[in-house]
Amino acid sequence: MPVKIRLQRHGKKGKPFYWIVAADSRSKRDGRYLEKLGTYNPNTNPATIDLNIDHSVQWLQKGAQPTDTARAILSYSGVLLKKHLIEGVTKGALTPEQVEEKFNAWVAEKATAIDQKKNNLADHKAIAIANALEAEKAVNQARIAAAAVVVEETVAEEVAEEAIAEEAVAQEVVEEAAPEAVAEEVVEEAATEEAPAKEEE
Repeated sequence: MPVKIRLQRHGKKGKPFYWIVAADSRSKRDGRYLEKLGTYNPNTNPATIDLNIDHSVQWLQKGAQPTDTARAILSYSGVLLKKHLIEGVTKGALTPEQVEEKFNAWVAEKATAIDQKKNNLADHKAIAIANALEAEKAVNQARIAAAAVVVEETVAEEVAEEAIAEEAVAQEVVEEAAPEAVAEEVVEEAATEEAPAKEEE
C-alpha cells in the first residue's frame, strides 16, 4: 500500500487550516487517514506548525512519500534533518547522543530565527501604525486649516453684506431726507420772496 504524507484541509472558507497526515495515496484528500502527524496553520505570520517529529521520521523510514508542500513543511520542522542524522547512526558515522545534540542545536537556532522574524514583523507593524497615525494627523490638520479658511471667508462675506446693508439703509435715509430738504428750501424761498414783497408795500 503506497503511503503519502500530505495535507488534509480543514477550517472555514478563506481561512484554511491543515492537518498533516499519513494516508493511503488512493484515499480522498479529506478522507480516511492512517495517522495524524500534526497541524499547519498558514493564517499566522510566520505560519504555525505543530508536528510530531518522531512519528514523521518513522513514516519516512517506512517509505512514505511526502507531497511537495508536505516536504517543505517537514524540512522546515527539521524532520528531514533528523531522518538524515539517524541514517548516519545506522551507517556508524554518528552516535545517538551526537544526533540528539546536533538536532537540538539546529532546533535552537531555528527558534532564534523565528523569534527574530516575529520581532521584525512586530517592529514593521508598529512603524506602519505610527506612519498611519502621522498621516491621519496631517489630514486632520489640513481639514482644520481648510475649515478655518472657509470660516474666515464666510465672516468676510457677512461683514461685506452688513456693510452693503448699512449703505443701503443710509441711502434710503438720504433719499427720504432729500424731499423734506427740498420742501424746506421751497418754503424758505417762498418766505424770502414774500418778505421783500411786504417791504415794498
